[in-house]
Amino acid sequence: MIINKLDNVEINLKNGHKYALCDIKEGENIIKYGSPIGHAICDIKKGEHVHTHNVKTNLSGNLEYIYNYKDYGIKNEKSDLYFEGYVRENGDVGIRNEIWIVNTVGCVNKTAEILANKTGAKHFPHPFGCSQLGDDQKTTQLILKGMVNHPNAAGVLVLGLGCENNNIEVFKEVLGEYSKKRVRFLNAQDFDDEIAEGVKIIEELKEYAKGFKREKIHISKLKLGLKCGGSDGYSGISANPLVGSLSDRVISLGGSCVLTEVPEMFGAEHLLMERCENKEVFDKTVKLINNFKDYYTRHNQVIYENPSPGNKAGGISTLEEK
Repeated sequence: MIINKLDNVEINLKNGHKYALCDIKEGENIIKYGSPIGHAICDIKKGEHVHTHNVKTNLSGNLEYIYNYKDYGIKNEKSDLYFEGYVRENGDVGIRNEIWIVNTVGCVNKTAEILANKTGAKHFPHPFGCSQLGDDQKTTQLILKGMVNHPNAAGVLVLGLGCENNNIEVFKEVLGEYSKKRVRFLNAQDFDDEIAEGVKIIEELKEYAKGFKREKIHISKLKLGLKCGGSDGYSGISANPLVGSLSDRVISLGGSCVLTEVPEMFGAEHLLMERCENKEVFDKTVKLINNFKDYYTRHNQVIYENPSPGNKAGGISTLEEK
């Protein structure tokens, strides 16, 4: 706790928390970084602590948006910058050269773990694939397909049990074309000793992976995946703008950045929408936001049940602010 004064108003400062710079009347918006992050639910005096006890989100249902492109001066640049990575047979680029075990079903999580411990391969446990149906199973299959095709994996063992809905033969229909040298399959129920068979296949995949060597690759091939960290009241002047600046730079050089966690765009989506390069991209972004809000509504959940307790302890009051 820090004791400070704001124009002769003594205030007790908590790191990362907000304090009113002027009197704010009940119902008025709370402005931070030039945008509303909620509204006052009571009168707030200059110097008073502004947080969950006197601020409420402005978020509710779907909104209508108008396309208003804003030029941030990010131009395509020519560069000889490079990173070191591995070029796969299909031209994709990875920055790792690992062997992955991808399960068709959660029932073989322990088998995958044992194989990973014996061989040094990476495994990714999950609880899905057994009795899933329809779109639910389709979502699982598409995620697993993306993992099998990920260029950070030099070789992949697709591990199944044999009796699951998402069995290997069914999953192959979703997977489509694949390299038989890079992707191998193992149904545990087809072998008396699935561990020994799995170790054998993984060792063969490791030999295949040795054929790839790190080489210089132009920065335009770089793809960054972004994930949220432990947000607090300082994130907006530290980590977030740094990651944003890095993303702008990578994109200007022809690379790509993937922004995840759609619900954490709520309340700041207008800032993303004004960056959309054309109306088509704008319309897709609007659909992305509103479809996710509809998802919450269909399941009788409020769309603003965020930030987390830890975020609030760090000074974040509403989802818009986060």
